[in-house]
Amino acid sequence: MGRRGLAVDLRDVMIRFGDFTAVKSMNLQVGETEFVAVVGPTGCGKSTILNTVTGLLKPAAGDVRIFGKSLTGLNGQSGYMLQQEGLLPWKTAQDNVGLGLVFQGSSIAKAREQARPWLAKVGLKGFEERYPHQLSGGQRKRVAMAQTLIMEPKIVLMDEPFSVLDVHTRRLMHRILLDLWQADRRSLVFITHDLGEAITLADRVVVMSAGPASRMVADVRITLHRPRDVTALQTTDEFVALYREIWSLLGAEVEKSYAAQG
Repeated sequence: MGRRGLAVDLRDVMIRFGDFTAVKSMNLQVGETEFVAVVGPTGCGKSTILNTVTGLLKPAAGDVRIFGKSLTGLNGQSGYMLQQEGLLPWKTAQDNVGLGLVFQGSSIAKAREQARPWLAKVGLKGFEERYPHQLSGGQRKRVAMAQTLIMEPKIVLMDEPFSVLDVHTRRLMHRILLDLWQADRRSLVFITHDLGEAITLADRVVVMSAGPASRMVADVRITLHRPRDVTALQTTDEFVALYREIWSLLGAEVEKSYAAQG
């Protein structure tokens, strides 16, 4: 892929914390409308990469470009969904979804009006007045997803958003996310430990090496056709072949990580 049409372009990026090098010489390109998943062993700097794309971390070396321009502060074109949903317990589902709009100056009434269709999009019509403690874990994740997407970021960043969910709820979240992404193709960078999840969702899967000084060791294009049936997909021969191909690379890095910890 050329430089043209890139939403995210990391060029020889190094991330250091004092004398510790977390990520070394990272080159990652994410095209406009592209869905890229990043996998790697624990501690390899996956979340660090997202924090660099948002501008929360400044690289010790290299360049971070967003839509062709060097990032020199916070990335106002990105939305960030964390592993732990950031819902305020004293606010209803619709008020949590509209929170970012209120911070930007919208009235509460207008934010609620915009939040309601987003709750419907994630399957929570009728739950507008529920508080977080009245929702299941999967429902709270859907509120958090709507909270991120209502801001219409051009780049969506997700850091292991479904890792705490059971397998059935996770598949539901995969279907909802893919439906929303398919309807409005925004650039999406998805961090996960689950290789099956990465293959199910993404256009490309990037594999990171064991840390410290982690680097990209593979960038595999996912050839599965869209739209994808997340229920049946993982039993197909093509999925299994991709899983084996990528695990042959990822598994080696996981073993290195375990050996270093032992």
